[in-house]
Amino acid sequence: MKSNDLIRLGVPEGVALGLAHDFIRGYMATPDADGARLEEEIAAIVAEPQRFVKDLLRGALAGELTRAKAEAAGEVEASASSVRRGEPAPWKQWGTGLEASAVQQLVNACTLPVTVAGALMPDAHVGYGLPIGGVLATAGVVIPYAVGVDIACRMRMSVFDCKASRMSGMRDRLANILESETRFGVGASFKQRRDHPVMDDPAWDTTPMIAHLRDKAWGQLGTSGSGNHFVEFGAFKVSEESELGLKPGEYVALLSHSGSRGSGAKICETYSRIAMERHSRLPKELKHLAWLGLDEAEGQEYWAAMNLMGRYAAANHACIHKHIAKKLGEDVVVDIENHHNFAWKETHLIHGREQEVIVHRKGATPAGRGVLGVIPGSMATPGYVVRGKGNAESLHSASHGAGRVMSRTKAMESFTWSAVRKQLAAAGVELLSSGLDEVPGVYKDIHQVMAAQTDLVEVLGEFHPRIVKMCPAGEKAED
Repeated sequence: MKSNDLIRLGVPEGVALGLAHDFIRGYMATPDADGARLEEEIAAIVAEPQRFVKDLLRGALAGELTRAKAEAAGEVEASASSVRRGEPAPWKQWGTGLEASAVQQLVNACTLPVTVAGALMPDAHVGYGLPIGGVLATAGVVIPYAVGVDIACRMRMSVFDCKASRMSGMRDRLANILESETRFGVGASFKQRRDHPVMDDPAWDTTPMIAHLRDKAWGQLGTSGSGNHFVEFGAFKVSEESELGLKPGEYVALLSHSGSRGSGAKICETYSRIAMERHSRLPKELKHLAWLGLDEAEGQEYWAAMNLMGRYAAANHACIHKHIAKKLGEDVVVDIENHHNFAWKETHLIHGREQEVIVHRKGATPAGRGVLGVIPGSMATPGYVVRGKGNAESLHSASHGAGRVMSRTKAMESFTWSAVRKQLAAAGVELLSSGLDEVPGVYKDIHQVMAAQTDLVEVLGEFHPRIVKMCPAGEKAED
């Protein structure tokens, strides 16, 4: 249905017209959608909007029409706060003692007219728009900032056919491998560029802006960002034989965490600005949650670019693991990876009906039934290989780590290297480089975080860091 058809039915131009298109997208995504009834549905909302203000699907449009009628009658002044549903979409929280501001961010996101459901993971803390650890399902739209700046940031673990008991005699060699085969931070690159088929991906030609990013992306291929990104060797412990195909024991393993580098950040910046210009009447607390319709040109461009960044981030990890494994000279027997800061088209049971929705996981791990993932702790605490349980209320999601308990500025004021080095030595960890804002004390207790999500994932093995490399101090965080 075109805008002229909606105007003919009595939908005023401006915000209401945009919300009418959002309603159509949401309505057509429902299992019992009937295109022939669209005019009847919209006409009913226009005629008596007050009847539908609490309706999950129709509430946003009905609320705006109610406000517009009152404004036209001189009863109220124009207000940006009308661009939200009457009641938040349903959501559920895992974990206790979460920052009140992070919880409020999720609640705010659930008042968007395009939101159908939400979830908050036990590692949650404040982000831009959507909290880190926030999961948001929308109808037919994608929200660039609900994906995040570091698009498709991911974890990858390689487990080697090498017993962890050998690590004590290999520490210098392992440290040298990390130093020679990794690069961190802004401007990081290798003298000889890494190579990967992703650089020939036709999606680089989606727009001139994305094409312009290709050379920069190639220069950063195989490197890691700053902030909480890392590459580390550790001991992977398996207590019983499982689908991983490993016998019980401890193995040398490599774990990495990073994303799409500067290219992902530029794509987020570009399309977030477009979305915010398009939805300029969103209130301050929602402005970073402006959306793009997947039936719009810009929405399709962002979707193509986001998926390209997913493939590019995977290529970064593939290069890191390939070159380190080659230097190590050991066979990889298990390879696991998963990503966050992404949006997926998925089918979920929403209000008793299966619907195709766009699930944004900002700092949250996919945890569909049987899906493998890695949830790290800190440089001095274990991480976990997990198998998802497919919990419908969490939108098949789990935490992506332990989660921060303080800002980077606060961390710099709270810790000293002398105390941290003692803590790391006690944990048997050698730190090659890092900022003070990434020490163990800035993170939540990973054991408590895992205990809060036993209904979301099953633990298959533990990873204990032994040699850790992160971006040296002084770099601006990219996470």
